[in-house]
Amino acid sequence: MGRYLIEPFDHSDRYATERYRGAAGRNWWSCDPTLRLLMRRHLGAGFAWAVPYLDKLGALMGGLVAECAEETDRNPPRLEKYDKWGRDVSEVVMPASFQAARRALMENNFTSPSFAEEARAHGANPAALAAAWTYLLDQADIGMGCALGTGGDMVVSLAEKYAPEDVRERVREIFANGFYSGEAAQLFTERTGGSDLAALEAAAVPAGDSWLLSGFKWFASNANGSAFVVLARLPEGAVAPFLVLWERRDGSRNGVRIRRLKDKLGTRSVASAEVEFTEAEAFLLAGQGSGSGLGTMMKLTNASRLGVAMMGLGVARRALVESICYALVRESFGRPLIEQPLMRRKLSELIVEVEATQAMVFDGLVGTRLRLAPALVKLRAARLGVTAASDAIEVHGGNGYIEQWPVARLLRDAQVNPIWEGGDNILCLDVRRAMLRENAHEPFLDRLTAAVDQAPSGDGATADLVRGRIDDLRKAITAWTSLDPVVAEARLFPLSQLMADVYAAALLLEQAGWEQRELGTDRKALVARLYADAHLVDHGPLRGIDRPAEDLDRFDDLLAGAVTL
Repeated sequence: MGRYLIEPFDHSDRYATERYRGAAGRNWWSCDPTLRLLMRRHLGAGFAWAVPYLDKLGALMGGLVAECAEETDRNPPRLEKYDKWGRDVSEVVMPASFQAARRALMENNFTSPSFAEEARAHGANPAALAAAWTYLLDQADIGMGCALGTGGDMVVSLAEKYAPEDVRERVREIFANGFYSGEAAQLFTERTGGSDLAALEAAAVPAGDSWLLSGFKWFASNANGSAFVVLARLPEGAVAPFLVLWERRDGSRNGVRIRRLKDKLGTRSVASAEVEFTEAEAFLLAGQGSGSGLGTMMKLTNASRLGVAMMGLGVARRALVESICYALVRESFGRPLIEQPLMRRKLSELIVEVEATQAMVFDGLVGTRLRLAPALVKLRAARLGVTAASDAIEVHGGNGYIEQWPVARLLRDAQVNPIWEGGDNILCLDVRRAMLRENAHEPFLDRLTAAVDQAPSGDGATADLVRGRIDDLRKAITAWTSLDPVVAEARLFPLSQLMADVYAAALLLEQAGWEQRELGTDRKALVARLYADAHLVDHGPLRGIDRPAEDLDRFDDLLAGAVTL
């Protein structure tokens, strides 16, 4: 029996609200055929070994972690600024729900060194499993994803290269459970902004083999972490990264103060704060006079954009599942929403867009490491998270706008992804930098061609279309290089969008070819056709109104391959 009281007008099945079961409480591995296909492809011989771990993880993410995420959103971290004697302790107190989720995640941590070693021993790719772990986590709580994954690889990599031996040992102890242990924080942004390094005001002066760093950082996520990477200015004016810990070498409290926690729109499970440094002991994470540490740090930051892209994908996937769950049981005009043609059109579009973005994110994390990929993938995935969450609210109608339902939080959380690790304009500037300085478009175009070469047989029209668009993209890049610099910068956004469109279409064809050869099915080829039709075809003056309705005719195939409930 339900816990609610029966009201006198509850005489219709429409009021049997126990039918309304969303994504929470389900096993997110077993209900996701797209993830199972990806893992089968990327894990190869190690797939059978990995399945029990993935099944357990799917139940954890859809169960405890999802439940804790809702509680933490309602009761976020708080700042214990002073102790009972009025001394500044600047302690971030994390709620019990956050701690419970974090413990469970660390007990099932696919990103830990020990798990990666075991995976390799069984023929499984650790990078693929780590990607699956973050993909499932980000469907539950991208704030937790940020809290656990903010720059741990950056701290360890730079400390191993530049820090004194005793400091390196401390860092190794802090990150003994892997990069995703929630111990790192990146402090770049000041009140003047985060992208313009010339405006940076925090400064450091030498003190033996360490430095004394002073300054004020305006937005520091995961402020309860143990190791901070802080950008500050050297005496000669150059900018470099520094490592700052909560305690000095002698065990005393370091000069780190938290002024306040940010009252944010979303991602409330990650403690974001304003942090002040007052002659804090710091360690230069660069060779003095070389600037190489900053260059290495920026490369790591660029790579972390794929992590933010995964967050956008995770939100989009959760939004899709919540929309399907709701449309299956919500009735309107005498039948479920999912039987309505316009709703089928919307859900088909969501399915295709989510799977296209999924192909890009997993290729960036598990497949070929392309210089252009992080910026392009984040550009697409971060924005999809916002639009998909908005679509999910629309599917839910007025219920979607209510905080007791899960999709309102999705939209609040998703909006940060276009900001984290660089907004759209910054990403476009990075695309320009990669092309002009590193000729990065050449291996990118080669990757697209190689992907299309793996397309399935029997659908040459789609493969020919994408090959033609690769040629068009090459021409577009050539034309762009001849533009006036001001115009060229303004045109970076449509150029980057075209790159992302062709990239996703090529990867979907590659997946479709694998599916056909290994499984003998053609659903991913359908997704590739629908995506190419939406993004790469000129539909003329009728806007495609007269084109075949394959999205409706094969809706059941699309749905069955996207979610199993």
